[in-house]
Amino acid sequence: MSDIVKPTFHPNREFAKNARIKNMCEYHDLQAWAEEDYEGFWAHFANEKIDWFKPYTQVLDESNAPFYKWFVNGKLNVAHQCIDRHLTSRKNKAAIIFEGDRGDKQIITYLELYYNVNKFANLLKNEFHVKKGDRVVIYMPMIPEAAYAMLACARIGAIHSIVFGGFSSEALKDRIEDAQAKLVITADGAYRKDKPYMLKPVVDQAIDANSPVEKVLVVERNNEDVTWVAGRDYSYNELIKSQSSICEAEEMDAEDPLFLLYTSGSTGKPKGVQHNSAGYILWAQMTMEWVFDVKENDTYWCTADVGWITGHTYIVYGPLAMGATTVMFEGVPTYPDAGRPWKMVEEYKINQFYTAPTAIRVLHKTGEDEPSKYDLSSLKVLGTVGEPIDPPAWKWYYEAVGGSKCAIVDTYWQTETGGHIVSPLPGATPIKPACATFPLPGIIAEILDPQTGVKVPAGEGGYMCVTRPWPSMIRGIWGDPERFVKSYFGDVKKDGQPVYFTGDGAIYDEEGYITITGRTDDVINVSGHRMGTAEVEAACKKHPNVAEVAVVGKPHDIKGEGIFAYIVLKSEDTVGEEMEMVKEINKVIMKEIGNIAICDDIVFVPGLPKTRSGKIMRRILRSIAKGDAITQDISTLEDPSIVATIEAKVKG
Repeated sequence: MSDIVKPTFHPNREFAKNARIKNMCEYHDLQAWAEEDYEGFWAHFANEKIDWFKPYTQVLDESNAPFYKWFVNGKLNVAHQCIDRHLTSRKNKAAIIFEGDRGDKQIITYLELYYNVNKFANLLKNEFHVKKGDRVVIYMPMIPEAAYAMLACARIGAIHSIVFGGFSSEALKDRIEDAQAKLVITADGAYRKDKPYMLKPVVDQAIDANSPVEKVLVVERNNEDVTWVAGRDYSYNELIKSQSSICEAEEMDAEDPLFLLYTSGSTGKPKGVQHNSAGYILWAQMTMEWVFDVKENDTYWCTADVGWITGHTYIVYGPLAMGATTVMFEGVPTYPDAGRPWKMVEEYKINQFYTAPTAIRVLHKTGEDEPSKYDLSSLKVLGTVGEPIDPPAWKWYYEAVGGSKCAIVDTYWQTETGGHIVSPLPGATPIKPACATFPLPGIIAEILDPQTGVKVPAGEGGYMCVTRPWPSMIRGIWGDPERFVKSYFGDVKKDGQPVYFTGDGAIYDEEGYITITGRTDDVINVSGHRMGTAEVEAACKKHPNVAEVAVVGKPHDIKGEGIFAYIVLKSEDTVGEEMEMVKEINKVIMKEIGNIAICDDIVFVPGLPKTRSGKIMRRILRSIAKGDAITQDISTLEDPSIVATIEAKVKG
């Protein structure tokens, strides 16, 4: 591990004065309250934040661990929580600001959202006979109708399962069949970089004679020609016109499922992560308020897609539950140029901006000076999500985008946690770049030794675990309770009891700050030493000409595994000096980590294989490094042709 001390950035004093959590004393008081009176802590916030139809009778039922239950017998409706309760005071406030790829704009007030969701809910009930407990797959672009569909399902008690619009027909088919969905909601297509792309043909390919799908509802977005199957396919645009705008919200139990969201499993079969109603929506709202410190008149923008958990929690459910204004963006941040996000920040006076380190690096690489061309003074909090952010990207984000005055909340969480679990608080936490900092109030999390279950000392790596159940945690894997227990509660025990293991490694520094070192299955065993790929990547990025990097393991005759790095340079002019660049990058690694982490192979590539959400597909890179044939589906990649380009570079 590197022993370089990270600089500390203290919260903006003016901002902290009005923050919900103003200093570390308040943070420690909240965390002490949770540790001393765990159920009382959660009961307080459940009573304060949730508009209950009927009160719960028990805060937490641990009798069938790890199948925990929260707010037992409480009744509510998540759509009511996100819309109806705001109508008395916010009916004319903007709920959603939508900007399309082509620059088309739409502002939807809370009252308009109420009517649109009700009409959609009536359409599901009346035309497609969707009822409480039915599963509905949503395969949609980033348009308001995607949010309407989610909330309409919640309103009538149907369980939605969103499949990211970049997934292939096979991936969609697998998820439809596992969920046994009776209805698919999709669009003919959408726009990307000013060009139409299609979704409906993918749905057609995913549905065969044995499919559980009875009907397909199609939102006509880009009006390209698509095939319509008589008796199966229906136009949303036509049917919605005749629906009533009044629909009573279904009374739901606190533990009734709200949605399924499929994640890739290590076995190859996707895992249907199940989140339930009350605990999920409570934590979605609390983290919006604490981590982003969103206030009544703020405008908040998360650049994710609703196909991922970030889009669920921090575009739709979290912002709307607290009555905020949330921005939905259909397009690509770098189109028509890398100034697009900053132009939108200026135009909509955005106060909180939340995006992925991958996007930050791309914006830095392609438009380093673009932020200076726009008025970004409205920004108060910047956020990152999806992977640890490297220090150079953090520095540019902090200085160029945030004007050295905005807190950067480097949020750590995952699909299974429902919301943030480790994150800075913008008005309280002294921030160290690329460091997740501390567990949020109410989250009892520790880095444990996987063998002994004891909390590791500073400087020693361990497993990132949550040692007490929390309201927004995963409730199960759909249809597979054994896999749920094995996947999340089978690896680490504390005091003899299984605890939730995130699958990530982490390390404390001397002040107790938590740094996530990457997936424990993304570990390279070099001569008996376990090297986190994230740590090696962070060291590579310290070289001034490295824009992006992905590190994987490769079989090595002597070491067992060697380190193989794929590197995208900021300036291609230096590609001709590859041998010198390899030496320079390894020198940086030696300085940051040590000789043990020197890369055996460094290949300079024009880009990395990424999904349309920006996730680097390291499994593909491992196959290329080993010389194996590519068997993975590459149709979901942003640029599938990059795989052949990389293979040629490695072989050449």
